[in-house]
Amino acid sequence: MKRTKDQTDDPETAIVSPDGPHEHQDLPAATQIEYRRRGRGRFLGPATILLIIAVAAVFIWARSTLSRPTTHRSADKIITIDPGIGTHAIIGRLAQAGIVRRPRFLEAYLFATRGNRHLEAGDYKFPSPISPLDAIDRIRRGEVFYEKVTVPEGFNRFEIADLLAAKTEKASADQFLSLMDNAGMVSDIDPAARNLEGYLFPDTYTYTSKTTPEELIRMMVRRFREVFTPEMAQRAAQEHLSAQQAITLASIIEKEAKVDQDRPIIASVFFNRLARGMPLAADATFIYAAELAHDYDNNPNQPRHRRRLSPYNTYLYPGLPPGPIASPGRPSLEAALHPATTDYLYYVLATADGRHRFSRTAAEHEQAVAQYHQLRLQMNQTNPRQ
Repeated sequence: MKRTKDQTDDPETAIVSPDGPHEHQDLPAATQIEYRRRGRGRFLGPATILLIIAVAAVFIWARSTLSRPTTHRSADKIITIDPGIGTHAIIGRLAQAGIVRRPRFLEAYLFATRGNRHLEAGDYKFPSPISPLDAIDRIRRGEVFYEKVTVPEGFNRFEIADLLAAKTEKASADQFLSLMDNAGMVSDIDPAARNLEGYLFPDTYTYTSKTTPEELIRMMVRRFREVFTPEMAQRAAQEHLSAQQAITLASIIEKEAKVDQDRPIIASVFFNRLARGMPLAADATFIYAAELAHDYDNNPNQPRHRRRLSPYNTYLYPGLPPGPIASPGRPSLEAALHPATTDYLYYVLATADGRHRFSRTAAEHEQAVAQYHQLRLQMNQTNPRQ
């Protein structure tokens, strides 16, 4: 083969084209080199192609295997992923729970696919069945499992302590009660408060295994502050009540009322009696006094409860008690701040669904009480346990 005058012995610049020795000979040297390199990369060898196919097949098989749901016995258990632990430890906990059957295989897959990044700490629950990859995805998304506890409206601090002790198992009832003695948490609202009675707002709260008993109590107080706004405190002042008095009144309304429609009317009864210097005569208050004395027998008709010498017994002591007797909900707080306009002085339960009958005079009230006793007899005959 003859060389042209532009060809040299340099293998990088000596380009021989299948179309003839003179193709591309007029191109600059750098362009000719790039053209040659591209030509080399146009075709992959059989070994490379087989390797790519093999890797893809292994990847597809691995993903299919790890995406297969696994039945396990830990669906009702909490699996805690502590902060700072690595992928190896996380997979180990999933393996102990029976969710992962091939931990090393999963770990290698996550390493190869970079799927071991951004795994979030927290408490998790995994349904059964679930695939290993789905379990890892939940941890990556941070789908932390939260326990829930619901504090009903009208519970006092003793009932709340029993509920938290039984539901959360984080502390005993006495330990929760001790935490509730921290009145400093509401000293700005109620400087005279001796405990957190009335300030543990009834609501549903979420928590994890890391939540402490003190944090639970603070959640409830914080929720109370969110509901009882500065505007509510200003409204209480307009009704000539301190914040503590408004909350105390709301707590009595909460215990006395059965349906929301009655709350503003019961509030009006209390305001009318206070204006006339009459005792409030609310059963819920002497019941609370009996509970403070550890003497309540679940019988509100027990004469000794009504005769108990306690500032919380509004049959014997005029005005409001020295503090709340339970945790009022929002409707009762609103009722205490926005009472209905009535001239009622008495009320008594009137219907099985919890409505009350209201009276202006003692004579009317006596008739309503007689009807209440008939209702109660009928209810006892219908349901002897009531």
